[in-house]
Amino acid sequence: MSRIGRKPIAVPGGVTVNLDNLVLTVKGPKGTLTRQFHKEVIIKVEANEIVVERPSENKLHRSLHGTTRSLISNMVNGVTEGFARNLELVGVGYRASKSGDKIVLNVGYSHPVEITPEPGIEFDVPSNTKITVRGIDKERVGAMAAQIRSVREPEPYKGKGIKYEGERIIRKEGKAGKKK
Repeated sequence: MSRIGRKPIAVPGGVTVNLDNLVLTVKGPKGTLTRQFHKEVIIKVEANEIVVERPSENKLHRSLHGTTRSLISNMVNGVTEGFARNLELVGVGYRASKSGDKIVLNVGYSHPVEITPEPGIEFDVPSNTKITVRGIDKERVGAMAAQIRSVREPEPYKGKGIKYEGERIIRKEGKAGKKK
């Protein structure tokens, strides 16, 4: 049995969970998230916890069990604490600034690149080389951070570009670094 899927999800105070025909709605202090789940998974909402069960040991049921539990757990965590993803700009002259709710990136192109956040996502620029993406939906926060990173992905020779905080860039030797 799935170790992750077996754990019940604690519902903190101030969070309401409503299950209606496999559509789960989680409402908390930071907002509301709604998601429809697969018809083969059994979701039980009890007093202050949510339990995910599977009907059989079928391969499909086993694969959905832990995934469904993790998605529900992320929904509960999102409406209580929220999620954040940090990015760093590495390179001479690379900088980010915030204008309104958009961010403007100067990353070596002939023009600045503007990125507008999706609804429910907000950007923060604590310094001109750091960007923070915040929101209540973990999936959308990660997708928005990936979109920002794709503007100028880190290159393997000098490591210049936009990278996730703590990401390790595997470096390559240049032509001059080759030994005979």
